[in-house]
Amino acid sequence: MTKRALITGITGQDGSYLAELLLAKGYEVHGLVRRSSSFNRGRIDPIYLHADNTGRLNLHYGDLTDSTSLTNLVRTAQPHEVYNLAAQSHVAVSFEMPEYTASADAIGTIRMLEAVRQHAPEARFYQASTSEMFGLTAPPQHEGTHFHPRSPYGAAKLHAHWATINYREAYGLFAVAGILFNHESPRRGESFVTRKITRAVARIATSLERGGTAEPVTLGNLDAIRDWGYAQEYVEGMWRMLQQDTPGDFVLATGVGTTVRDFCELAFSHAGLDWRDHVVIDPRFERPAEVPELVGDASHAASELGWKATTSVGELARLMVDSDIAALQQ
Repeated sequence: MTKRALITGITGQDGSYLAELLLAKGYEVHGLVRRSSSFNRGRIDPIYLHADNTGRLNLHYGDLTDSTSLTNLVRTAQPHEVYNLAAQSHVAVSFEMPEYTASADAIGTIRMLEAVRQHAPEARFYQASTSEMFGLTAPPQHEGTHFHPRSPYGAAKLHAHWATINYREAYGLFAVAGILFNHESPRRGESFVTRKITRAVARIATSLERGGTAEPVTLGNLDAIRDWGYAQEYVEGMWRMLQQDTPGDFVLATGVGTTVRDFCELAFSHAGLDWRDHVVIDPRFERPAEVPELVGDASHAASELGWKATTSVGELARLMVDSDIAALQQ
């Protein structure tokens, strides 16, 4: 029997990598796409249009804020596995749009859980939780660490996290939460700090190489410490969580903390540049409530899932810079 999977947020970084992984494993994949007047399918269309995937990757329009579209999709697809990756996932934007963030990330998850409970109760459900739920708590953070979110995004995700656990305990759903620490790739959104940095490196290096000048990149808090891993590895962990005999929650992380400043140095030095010559600090890019340090303890995932991050932050910075330089040259 061919397994069917439903992915919300399939056009995002994680969704596109997960779709590739599941297709390679022989799944039939259904993806939820949010309608937009601007082009938002750049990550998934190359996969969707690939001849080998004809009929095995199906895209459907819908939105986490619209329960009817979710119910209809679950009823039609009858998935064996559901991966709820869609969200308003930008922390800074969540301070500007707290109500929408709560509707999409918190209540949207409940809408998905209800659709699964009513129309595919045997399906296994994965919820994309986040290290931002830990917020102000001291690292290393693990599955039993106290939560203290510092943004509307973190608070909304915490609501969704506990809702997932509640549906597992109240209704017997096979529902798990993956608490993923920061994971990046060349497919990362351009407004996220790592990709903002690597795109700036590519732009500046290419301009200087051609004899031109280059505007600096503007950043906020350089002292923030994050645990950065490679997104393509993390989707494997998501899949492994749904293959267990018993549902449970898992942290995925590298266990290594790196400041934004150090990531700048790694990225710029790869192109032979001194980051201090090309970075401008603007307090307007700082958040109303900062999260000083997020570093995960993924020992539970290592022992139970056999999962471990293998790409270092230095390797990650280099592959992202190389990808952005290649994109500019093309």
